[in-house]
Amino acid sequence: MYAIVDIETTGGYASAHGITEIAIYVHDGERIIRHFETLINPLQKIPAYITSLTGIDNFMVADAPVFEDIAATIYELLNEAIFIAHNVNFDYSFVKHHLKAAGFELATKKLCTVRLSRKTFPGLPSYSLGNLCRSLALPLDNRHRAGGDAKATVKLFEHCLANGGNEHMQQMLKKSSAEQWLPLRLTKADIIQLPGCPGVYYFHDEKGTIVYVGKAINIKKRVSSHFTHNDPDRKRQNFLRTICKVTFKECATELEAIVLESTEIKKLWPKYNYSQKQPAQKFALYMFEDNRGYQRLAIDKKKKNVPQLYNFNLLHEGLVMLKKMVEEFELNEKLCFIDKTPFTEIELTQIESPTSYNIKIKNAIQALELQLPTFAVMDKGIKEEEKLCLLIERGSFWGMGYLPSSTNITSTTDLKNYLNPYADNDTIRNSIYSFVQKNPEKRISFL
Repeated sequence: MYAIVDIETTGGYASAHGITEIAIYVHDGERIIRHFETLINPLQKIPAYITSLTGIDNFMVADAPVFEDIAATIYELLNEAIFIAHNVNFDYSFVKHHLKAAGFELATKKLCTVRLSRKTFPGLPSYSLGNLCRSLALPLDNRHRAGGDAKATVKLFEHCLANGGNEHMQQMLKKSSAEQWLPLRLTKADIIQLPGCPGVYYFHDEKGTIVYVGKAINIKKRVSSHFTHNDPDRKRQNFLRTICKVTFKECATELEAIVLESTEIKKLWPKYNYSQKQPAQKFALYMFEDNRGYQRLAIDKKKKNVPQLYNFNLLHEGLVMLKKMVEEFELNEKLCFIDKTPFTEIELTQIESPTSYNIKIKNAIQALELQLPTFAVMDKGIKEEEKLCLLIERGSFWGMGYLPSSTNITSTTDLKNYLNPYADNDTIRNSIYSFVQKNPEKRISFL
């Protein structure tokens, strides 16, 4: 049995939106044997743009049953049938999610008439339901209503079967087929060609724009995992609608992939990456000598081409560290701009000499530098004749690259000739520190 389904909803993903209308045609492969159709009260407001598309408004559904009231009937119609829809993953995710909320667990095979039509009638200009019906001269009435779209999908399904589509359908329904879970414009071949190694992968939309960047220990498994479950959340539904292409960059290790992913997210700013979009480091600790000869410390906005003692993401973070230095080394709060009131005449006569005060500053800076280590992480490369290297310099990430396995490095100056500079950020820095804590033998320290 086949259950040909269409729904109208209040939005684009099931975890936050409701169903406003559903139509189900149960089909035995030759004819319709049962039909169910109803409006549904979604228990939430229907957005104006949805009403303008479907014609369904809040007044129309006010007295309609809620989904829970008809869940048993829907489950009975769908449970032992193959679930068919045009862009099936969208409809299936909503129905499965709302059935589960009502106490029913739907686990049926799915069939997408977009994919079936592409295989049965290759080369058409568009495979949207409206354009397909025009191209194939199939009737389509009451567009963007569940009953009209479901009836048109029935006609399309029957037309596919009448034109050799049954063989394609049987292949698509096999467990080994990826047709049931992949985005509409990705094929199983797109997934098969992905490597099973660490790396970074990129999802592209129809214009080629990168809309998501991810990292993986196994690229093929990680990419597949985005689609092989029935998550009703926004990200998955966006992926299913949007993704047309997957590209990748191989990495030698997971740590390299973490660094590359973080760098690419901040460089490309992909639409569907929601984490790691924090502002770049904006503050730094500076030292300068005033006109009286005092070495002074100050926290200020980060400036290009000005030497910095340390960088901070937040002003508060820098001030906390500077106050600790003031307390530990008995520095003057006004000379460090923690107290920003002007010196009084009495305070100027009581302050110690620049020579003795600058010794305290020197000791404070030396202590800070000891807390900000310089070291390299050496690990395997992609090729046997190379090794991966990541450099932390004075507590911050400097860069990453590959060097010949036979290379003997004794200084950071030599090492930098082989590395590409990268922007430092918390995600990268914390990942490297965590890695060397677990793998101390891969750390090479520099004085």
